[in-house]
Amino acid sequence: MTRVLPDSELERFSAADWSLLAPIISPRVRTALELVLESQDGGVLSSEQCLALANAEGDDLLGLLVAADALRRDLAGNLVTYVVNRNINFTNVCFVGCKFCAFSRGPRESDSYFHSLETMARKAVEARALGATEVCIQGGLPHGLPPFYYRDILRAIKTAVPGMHIHAFSPMEIVYGVELTGMPLPDYLGMLRDNGLDTLPGTAAEILDDDVRFVLSRNKLSTAQWKQVIRTAHQCGIRSTSTLMYGHVETPAHWVNQLLLLREIQQQTGGFTEFVPLGFVHHNTLLFHQGLSRPGPTLAEHLKIHALSRIMLAGAIINIQVSWVKLNRRLSQLCLHAGANDYGGTLMEENISREAGATAGQYTSPEDFQSLIREAGRIPAERNTTYTRINIRLQPERLTFEEALEPEFA
Repeated sequence: MTRVLPDSELERFSAADWSLLAPIISPRVRTALELVLESQDGGVLSSEQCLALANAEGDDLLGLLVAADALRRDLAGNLVTYVVNRNINFTNVCFVGCKFCAFSRGPRESDSYFHSLETMARKAVEARALGATEVCIQGGLPHGLPPFYYRDILRAIKTAVPGMHIHAFSPMEIVYGVELTGMPLPDYLGMLRDNGLDTLPGTAAEILDDDVRFVLSRNKLSTAQWKQVIRTAHQCGIRSTSTLMYGHVETPAHWVNQLLLLREIQQQTGGFTEFVPLGFVHHNTLLFHQGLSRPGPTLAEHLKIHALSRIMLAGAIINIQVSWVKLNRRLSQLCLHAGANDYGGTLMEENISREAGATAGQYTSPEDFQSLIREAGRIPAERNTTYTRINIRLQPERLTFEEALEPEFA
């Protein structure tokens, strides 16, 4: 009979030692973990072994978490990175109707909005004053968007802040832009690249299984379209993140299939900068209120998906990111002991998770990141978007959000 670990024991797993745990882990799980720890490559695992890890419980789960942390230490070291960026959700008007989203509004709702190009440029200037090296731009999909509006956003921001890295437009937005312009996908992506698009968020993935996607959002792009956009972007020299949303209607088998797919794409293109597990925030969503989903991930699921991704993606994607906006302070730190090595971005005005009921806030300052990372016993380091520049941070040195928006910056 499998021993079920209480949350209190899971919260102490970071103090466990692999050599002491190994004898009490089931032979099937222990063999799989030892294969990866020895080779430092998740590609040595069969799909059956991956599924066994995804379904790990009790002592097997504890072993998975400890092995993932050991592998993280070997592959990524003890630095925990973050990027100073600003999130710009340029509109909340959207016709797609995703059941897991509480951010979107109809065009006539009182709290709908649509930022002008001038407003987005000003926000980019403010972000630079705060020390940001990146703006992350995504929004709803409104009817009647000017065909080249995504290009125009890029031009407005690059004109205002030429050196700003623009991380923008989900694969769903790319598909919409192709539909609006009638351009072939490679030509459209090339146009965006030439006008300032630096990297692409690998969001809109949720679960890359069309049966699950039909439940989550029957109007969203298909699995095949997501893969086509990502592969084409990578071929055009546009790198991207990769994501998976967990804690709703999916099963561990879906996690395994998606991680294997992401690993395959990475081996083909080398274009992924990181993997980001995104916990489903259920509170204000139709998916939960219509009884279609469970109430978000359990503690075990949060830890397991970070550990599983570290194990399965070893040798392919080195950076595993904690999505702090979907986790509380303590849980985000625990995930750093379950295989993660990156805290994501400061964001400054995160809206999508907040509207769904997340309580972690809209902004985490560099100083807050540094404190969280040190509390977890790791070394804070600021990075750029593509992890090609990393600076260890020993002392706080930045203005607060409020200070930076004093009159000379406002």
